[in-house]
Amino acid sequence: MSAYPPPPDLITGRVAWVFGDDFDIDLVVGVANIKTYDRELLRAACMQDLDPGFVERVRPGDIVVGGRNFGYGHPHYPPMIALRDLGIAAVVAESFSPGFWRGETFNGMPLITIPGITAAVSQGDEITLDWRTATLEATTGTRITGTPPNPRTVAIIEAGSSYDLLLAEHAPARTSLPT
Repeated sequence: MSAYPPPPDLITGRVAWVFGDDFDIDLVVGVANIKTYDRELLRAACMQDLDPGFVERVRPGDIVVGGRNFGYGHPHYPPMIALRDLGIAAVVAESFSPGFWRGETFNGMPLITIPGITAAVSQGDEITLDWRTATLEATTGTRITGTPPNPRTVAIIEAGSSYDLLLAEHAPARTSLPT
């Protein structure tokens, strides 16, 4: 069962951070922490080497933005656990590393591909993301649309994870017993 609820249809928050191209997701918590699942340690380490004030500033509903090949490297889960525990509701990037995309999508995180996103928004912009249509609107007037997730990906995100979706799809049918 997923530890995180499915996102709302419209995610409203701020751009918490804008990463460049080829960002190694392990840097979010530091390489020394990529094998721990201690949530308190991960939250404390989150973004400390990149932005020591990040943990205090991020709010539920915020998103992170990335350039091309976001999440490249080994697909470790602790960095995204730290970001999700802080309230990050989605990642929008120009493109994703295949291993990162597969792992985090299967964990129920909306990963939305929108070419040109890094030039379209800045850290702190107030945004609304319709993750189903891959449309992001900022209060600055920017509106940008990318590639919507396919129906199976939508089902995984709605269920909270691929595991939760498979459990629901393969649950034995419930029938009432004769009285």
